[in-house]
Amino acid sequence: MNGHLHDIRHSIGGRAREVLQALPTPGGDTFGEGSAGILEMLGEYGAALLASSLATTDVEDTLYQLARRYGRQQLRICVLPTLILIEDPAEEPAQTLIFPALPQALRLDQAGRVEMAVRKALVQPKSSKEMLASLSEILAGPPRFGPVLKILGNMLLTVGFGLVLNPTISAIPVYLVLGLMVGIIVTWGSRAATLSLVLPILTAFLVTVLVGIVALPLVHGGVLMLVAPSLVPFLPGLSLTIAAVELTTGQVLSGASRLVYGLAGLGLLSFGVYVGLQVTHFPPAESSGLSQLGQWAPWAGLVPVSLGYVLFMSAPRGSFLWILFATVVSYGAQLLGEYLVGAELSGLVGAIIVIPAVTLAGRLPSAPSPAIMLTCAYWVLVPGAMGFIGLSEVATGTSGAANTMLQTLASIIAIAIGMVLGSGITHDAALAVRAWRGEEASGTGKTAQG
Repeated sequence: MNGHLHDIRHSIGGRAREVLQALPTPGGDTFGEGSAGILEMLGEYGAALLASSLATTDVEDTLYQLARRYGRQQLRICVLPTLILIEDPAEEPAQTLIFPALPQALRLDQAGRVEMAVRKALVQPKSSKEMLASLSEILAGPPRFGPVLKILGNMLLTVGFGLVLNPTISAIPVYLVLGLMVGIIVTWGSRAATLSLVLPILTAFLVTVLVGIVALPLVHGGVLMLVAPSLVPFLPGLSLTIAAVELTTGQVLSGASRLVYGLAGLGLLSFGVYVGLQVTHFPPAESSGLSQLGQWAPWAGLVPVSLGYVLFMSAPRGSFLWILFATVVSYGAQLLGEYLVGAELSGLVGAIIVIPAVTLAGRLPSAPSPAIMLTCAYWVLVPGAMGFIGLSEVATGTSGAANTMLQTLASIIAIAIGMVLGSGITHDAALAVRAWRGEEASGTGKTAQG
C-alpha cells in the first residue's frame, strides 16, 4: 500500500513540475526564443530609432523597456550615435553584438511606424521574427510622394522659413526659385554617392552665387538672410539640439560627437557661402530690418512650413493639421518666452510648452506619433539657421558675427534645457495620472465592497 502511495505521489509531483515549467514566468520569454533573436531585434529597432532623430538616452531607455518586456532584464545596452552594443551576460560565453546606425535618417512616415511598432510590442509583444519582418517592411516601403511633390515640398519649406526669418514681399519669388533649385539638387544629387559628399558645399555655393548676382539688387535683406531658408535640408539644427540634450543629461561621448558633427555641417555650408561671395565679389550686406508684410507673416509662414514637411519628408496621412498645430504651439511659445525672458532664452520656454502639448495631443486616436510632431516643432526654433548665419558672418568678417554666434549657443543650450524639463514634466505628469487612476479604482473597489 505504501508503495502504491509513493508511486502516486511521484506521478502527481512529476505532472505538477511539467505544468509549472510550461507556464510562462512573469516577464519571461513567452515565445521560446533564444537570446540571439531577441538581441537582433533590439539592435535593429535601436538603429531605426536612432535614425528617427531620437537622443541616445531615449533610444537606450526604449530598448531596456523592450528587453524587460521580452524577459531579458539582464541585458547590457549601450547606445551611441553611430552604433549600438548589446551584451547578454547570461550566455556562456557572454555574447556581445554590434549594430551600426542606418546610413540615412528615416522619413516621417517610417519614423511614425517604427514608434508605433515599439509601442504595440510593449503592450502585446510579438516574436522577434515578426518584429524584424515588420521593420524590414517599414524600411523598404516607398515614400508617399514622388520626386515632383518632394521638390514642391522643399519650395514650400523655403518660402515658409523665409517668411519666418525675413518676411519681405520682394524676397518671396527668390525663395521660390531657390527652393526649386535646392529641391532638385537634393532629390537627384543625393542618389550619387560621390556627389552627396560635397552636396552641402556645392549647394551653398550655387545658391549664394545666384542670390549675389541676380537677386540681391532686387530684394530687401542681406545675402545670408536670403540663403539660409533655402538650405533647410542641410541645416543641422536638430542634431545640435539633440547634442545639447545629451550633454545636459550626462551622455558626454554621444553629445560631443553629435555636436562636432553638427558644427562640421555648419562649417561646410559656411565655406560654400564664403566661396560664393568671393566669386561674386558681393559683401554679405546687412539686413535692412524692413518687414513689408507685418507681424502676421511668420504665422502665415507656418502653413507652408507644415505642408512642406508633409511633402518633403513624407509625413503620414492626415498629419498636416497636427504638424501645423505643433509648429504653431512651438512658435507661439517661443514668442511668449521672448516676451518673458528675452530672445536668447525663448527656446527654453518653447520647448517646455511644446513637449507636453504635443505628447497630450498624441494620445488622441487621429493624431500621428508625437515624435513626428516634435521633429517638425523643433525646427521652428531655428538654432541651425542662426548658427549658419553666425558662422557665415564670421567667415566673411561681418561685424556682429561673434554676437550672433553667442546668441546661437545660448539658444541651443536653452532649447536643450527646455527639452529636458519638458520631457520630465510630461513623464511625471503621466506617472501622477496613472497613480491617481489606480487610487481611484482602488477606492471605488473598497466602496463597492463596503
